[in-house]
Amino acid sequence: MGDQVERERALGLVLELVVLLEQDMSKRLEQDHLSSGRTAVLWVIRERGPITQRELAEARNVTPRNITGLVDGLETAGLVRRTPHPTDRRATLVELTAAGTAVVERLEQEQREFTDLLFDGMPEAQFESLTQGLDEIVRRIKGAL
Repeated sequence: MGDQVERERALGLVLELVVLLEQDMSKRLEQDHLSSGRTAVLWVIRERGPITQRELAEARNVTPRNITGLVDGLETAGLVRRTPHPTDRRATLVELTAAGTAVVERLEQEQREFTDLLFDGMPEAQFESLTQGLDEIVRRIKGAL
C-alpha cells in the first residue's frame, strides 16, 4: 500500500477535497441565507415530514436549545412553520412551508447536478474503487471518534 510520500499525497488530496466541498456548499447555501445547520434541519424535515423539535434535536444530535435557535431562524425566513401536535397538547410540530419545500427541492436538484459533474464519465471500475476507498476512510474515521 504506497509509500509514505504517496500516503501523505493522498491525505493532502482528501483535505483539499474537504476544503473545496465546504467552499462550494457555503457559497450555495449563502444564496438562500442558510447555514449548514439550518440546511441539515430542512433535510430531516423533508425526510421525516412534520416532526417535533425534540425529535429534530435527537436526529441532529444537538441540544434542544440549539434546535430552537435553528427552527426560529428557519421560521423567520419563512421556510418552516410550527403547528400544534394533533395528539399532544404540550408539543408542536415543525413542518416545511411551500417556500421551504421549494428550497429543499432546488438543493436536491443541485445535488444531482453536482453528482453528475463529479462522477459522469468515470469508468465503472474506477468509481467502484473510489467508493470502496471512501467507505474504508469513513469507517476508520468513525471508529477513531
